[in-house]
Amino acid sequence: MGFAFGSSAQSRRGLSKAVVVYDDLRSAIIGLELKPGARIDKSEVCGRLGVSRQPLAEAIARLAEERLVEVEPQKGTFIARIRMADVAEAAFVRRALEVATVEAVAAGMDEAALARLERVLGYQAAALKAKDAAEFYALDVRFHTMLFERLAMRRVAEVVETSRAQLERARRLMLPTGRSQHTLKEHRAIFAALEARDPARAARAMGAHLDEVMEELKRFAARQPELFEL
Repeated sequence: MGFAFGSSAQSRRGLSKAVVVYDDLRSAIIGLELKPGARIDKSEVCGRLGVSRQPLAEAIARLAEERLVEVEPQKGTFIARIRMADVAEAAFVRRALEVATVEAVAAGMDEAALARLERVLGYQAAALKAKDAAEFYALDVRFHTMLFERLAMRRVAEVVETSRAQLERARRLMLPTGRSQHTLKEHRAIFAALEARDPARAARAMGAHLDEVMEELKRFAARQPELFEL
């Protein structure tokens, strides 16, 4: 299996062992360190994190509820393929909330907030030039997170976070495909609308950006049936 575990469960005080195992496995699944179809080596997980089988079983049960793993009796536990139905649902939630967010914050954007967004776009351009896909993706997430922070409605951000697992796995798989250049262009269109303090234009730009991402995801999934469940 092989992925980068965090520190042992015993060293992370305040967290139950099951939570530590769950967090590590979930991060590895979403970050594609554990790819769809991979088998979880339970002995390796227990050995590296210094836990017994019980916390691992609890963590796997939670991951199965999120449909991130599949437990096959007598065979083992495997990382689930990405279900396009789940991706579409997550994308629907994300689109509704992100379009509403930029529409709500556009008129009140101040110069300091715009400068921070513009700085992220500059970093994204540098990451694109350097062909640093991981850094570009991290900055992509940061750009969208900053807009939720501007909205200052914690539960809105939490709803997006809870629905992002399947969508993020799919988006990470697309990093080498060349979508980054289009993403940067679309982010700049969103920024321009925010800079103009134009709510309707910002909403259109965000909607167009997220729609393009979803359409490309569908095309990508059709070419990768071993990774996706259509």
